[in-house]
Amino acid sequence: MKKIALLLTAAMIVAGAALAAETKPATKAATAKTHVVEAEVVSADAAASTLTIKGTPDNKTVKVDSAAAAHLASLKAGEKVKLTCRDNDKGEHEAITHITVESAHTAKAPAKN
Repeated sequence: MKKIALLLTAAMIVAGAALAAETKPATKAATAKTHVVEAEVVSADAAASTLTIKGTPDNKTVKVDSAAAAHLASLKAGEKVKLTCRDNDKGEHEAITHITVESAHTAKAPAKN
């Protein structure tokens, strides 16, 4: 009986060590590179989940992830935005993951004496 218990314990230890040694592949989100871009909105298409931003010399239309797509309907042409963009391992742009509208900075008029 002791030998069976010892064999079962040894088998469980080996199985536990084998499971612990397994490595899970890295997830896409864990390896994704991001960068922030300041841009001016030309147009937003909520149905197609795309955003067109002003560029030099040409405007650029980029894909927007579902998490950031909720902001597309409220964007207006001419608005200044900060875009968090996800890149692949090669540094190529994949999609916009977050959109922040920049608050308008208005100059205060000098006080009259």
